[in-house]
Amino acid sequence: MRLARVLGVVGRLLRMFSPGFLPPMLLGAWDGHYGGVGALEGAIPFLAGGLATWVAGWVLSLGLAGAKDFRRSEAFGVVSFAWLFVALFGSIPYMFEGLAPVDAIFESMSGFTTTGATILTDFESHSRAFFLWRGMSQWIGGLGVIALFVVVLPQLGIGGRQLFFAEASSGAPGEVISPKVKESARRLWVLYGFLTVLVITLLHVMAKMPLFDALCHGLTTVSAGGFSPNPGSVGGYNNPTAEWVLIPFMVIAGISFPLLWISLSRRPLEVFRDGELRFYLASAGIAAGGVACILASGWIPGGDEIRTGLFQAASLSTGTGYASADYVQWSGGAKALLVAVMLVGGCAGSAAGGAKAVRHLLALKFLRREVTRALHPRAVLPLTYKGRAVPEEAMRGILHLVVLFLAGYVFFGVVVVLTAGVDLETGFSAALACLGNIGPAFGSLGPMDSYAGLPSLTKLTLAGTMWLGRLEIVTLLALLHPHVWTRLRWRGRRA
Repeated sequence: MRLARVLGVVGRLLRMFSPGFLPPMLLGAWDGHYGGVGALEGAIPFLAGGLATWVAGWVLSLGLAGAKDFRRSEAFGVVSFAWLFVALFGSIPYMFEGLAPVDAIFESMSGFTTTGATILTDFESHSRAFFLWRGMSQWIGGLGVIALFVVVLPQLGIGGRQLFFAEASSGAPGEVISPKVKESARRLWVLYGFLTVLVITLLHVMAKMPLFDALCHGLTTVSAGGFSPNPGSVGGYNNPTAEWVLIPFMVIAGISFPLLWISLSRRPLEVFRDGELRFYLASAGIAAGGVACILASGWIPGGDEIRTGLFQAASLSTGTGYASADYVQWSGGAKALLVAVMLVGGCAGSAAGGAKAVRHLLALKFLRREVTRALHPRAVLPLTYKGRAVPEEAMRGILHLVVLFLAGYVFFGVVVVLTAGVDLETGFSAALACLGNIGPAFGSLGPMDSYAGLPSLTKLTLAGTMWLGRLEIVTLLALLHPHVWTRLRWRGRRA
């Protein structure tokens, strides 16, 4: 792996990312001018962030060599470092707004990984530009920083295919929108932008939500992010219509965007033939119905219980992390159902985090096959998905990833309990919420609380957990393989 080349590509991406600070900068200048604090003061946090990002990107891009070949290890490096650097430079406006460096990094990483965990406690003390930047960070991270910039990678003299597949979910045969990754990324973002505008419009027009609040929720719904400018999340608006509007869009955010594009553009019925989608919807639907029945007196849910069950199941299964109620106060049975859908997650190729539903589905198919094989040792039992046999090599990769996620939940849960001194429910649910990019946890880190009270070491650990979860573990672990660093040192000696 050529480290200078990797950092050079990351530098180019940072320079392309730097104009993203412009909208909150303009809003900060506008509000500062009419708010009496001065346009410059309102714009400085984002002006500083944009300039620092551009300068750092320019410096790093000086090391970009002219060779056009791009190795897989280098693709992993670009994806990993891009997520890290974007989150670090994205934290600059938060520091100007008064957050401590560790808190700013936590909030920024939570935004760009679309986790939605927050350290904010005093929402009233922050500007509208601050909340717009929070929303934009999740919107940018929704389909992946690399998926956004892969459109312009040919301008760098680098084919985008390696970067696209290093970022995209892997492990099962999937749909391909177009043989050209550049065109695929464009189509994904057209659909992504259309859904964003649609949910903003419906929230403002139908639910009568203030335009700025509708904008923030539109940015963080389609991205399955969950940041809200209201300290009580969506429940703080006491607006059932807004909840009904958000439910289908949260569900859509958990569906594979390539599958959505194919269904909308060529084969409308394709979405109903997808086994992963059926598994994802079934798990969320069972959880929603179970929660609604548990919340109802007499186990016969009314309209409010059905809406609450649907909302929380959709929110947590997709990793959006909105809350319409403080589910920490619910019974153990209701919370257990929510944990179950958090583990299942959304579909591969969606904005959702976690191990993805298709991997759990194929893991269950594998277990069923092994049980059958124990009864009939000579039987030939191919494992199929969408009418095609799943190669044993791909199945091993799926099982490895599922095991890595489960091991990660346990490992980071233990770390949180040890470093923060919290109870088991809080510690392990925080690990699940951060590694799965979900956001709010249980116990003292529920949807109406924040992560502000955790020690700095725990916050940094959880920020790293969000980064690891968004990269789906393997991308980052691959960079730690001795082979990568041996080749890096060898190339350094040759140089």
